[in-house]
Amino acid sequence: MGKDGFARHFRFWSVLTVGSIYLLILVGGVVRATGSGMGCPDWPRCFGQWIPPTEASQLPVGYKQIYLAQRVAKNQKLARTLAGLGFKQVAGDIFAHPTQYIETEFNATKTWIEYLNRLLGALIGIFVFITAIVAWPYWKRDRPVFWLAVASWLLTGFQGWLGSLVVSTNLLPIMVTIHMGLALLIVALLLYAAHRARWSNEEVVLSTQVALETLGEQDEEVATATGLRWLLWGILLLTFVQIIIGTQVREEIDHIASAAGYGNRPAWIDMLGSIFETHRTLSAIVVLANVFVGYQLWQLAVPSLRQLVVGIWVMLGLEMVAGITLAYFALPAFMQPVHLTLATLLFGVQFLAVLAMRRLSRVREKPIRTSMVAQATL
Repeated sequence: MGKDGFARHFRFWSVLTVGSIYLLILVGGVVRATGSGMGCPDWPRCFGQWIPPTEASQLPVGYKQIYLAQRVAKNQKLARTLAGLGFKQVAGDIFAHPTQYIETEFNATKTWIEYLNRLLGALIGIFVFITAIVAWPYWKRDRPVFWLAVASWLLTGFQGWLGSLVVSTNLLPIMVTIHMGLALLIVALLLYAAHRARWSNEEVVLSTQVALETLGEQDEEVATATGLRWLLWGILLLTFVQIIIGTQVREEIDHIASAAGYGNRPAWIDMLGSIFETHRTLSAIVVLANVFVGYQLWQLAVPSLRQLVVGIWVMLGLEMVAGITLAYFALPAFMQPVHLTLATLLFGVQFLAVLAMRRLSRVREKPIRTSMVAQATL
């Protein structure tokens, strides 16, 4: 297989995997919105079976106590390990959190929603493994691409194990938050690998150099400005923090909903604490920051950057609509997974913009360095 052939294969599998992860985030949001997170009280099996039951009569007598005891034993072992490693606060949270002692009532619908979520996760594991395999030719051509693919595969395995802890701790908030953060890290690694693989194509680099030569001197100075690149990293971090805070808001909503017997939904927003106010205030900052930085990028008149700016603004607009719908229309369940997925898509497009700015700066600097070397040899 030629260089272009294996490059196309790698980009195909890396992009397919990223798309699948976003689909899994959407499905995971559906799991949370429907309260199906504990539809399977054990892991990796579901009620001790590879194909989950459809009726409670298929379960052993006293199944709730059986799986509760298994979860508690697993959590106690985990807590002791974490305490031994110095994470005593986290270990204490696991020991003390009351949700781990809640017995799981069988519900066929919730069980199969969670089971389908796990099947999709297993499929993504296969996709990431194939991505790491097809990245092997980059061992000689561009080694960081290979290591990015392998790191994504290893982290996906760790993510699967972490998912088992999310189940065993009965959706302990800190576990859910770490689970979400790790998913975004895997997305970023795969996007970087796909982006770097694309730029290993010399024709793409050459076409970008030609495009940069058409820019004015002022635009070139802006394109390489350290301040603008730091602003891009800043809004990326801001979006990441906003997503993490959003998972905590979601946890608080779950507690309120459970305490209210899942009734009187319009009152839930008023019952949220300071974490919701922080989330709402930060959302305004995220909007203003993205509009400002997007305008600065637009002024560079680089087609690829302008496409990313449009993507950022579209995701931002849709996210605002989803957020307003949740806040003013009694938190409709169908909008909750959409809100989360749009936020992670915004994070992905922002990260691509960071990579694009970094690459444009390096491509512009390459001819300058070459010229300096040439002059030094005269």
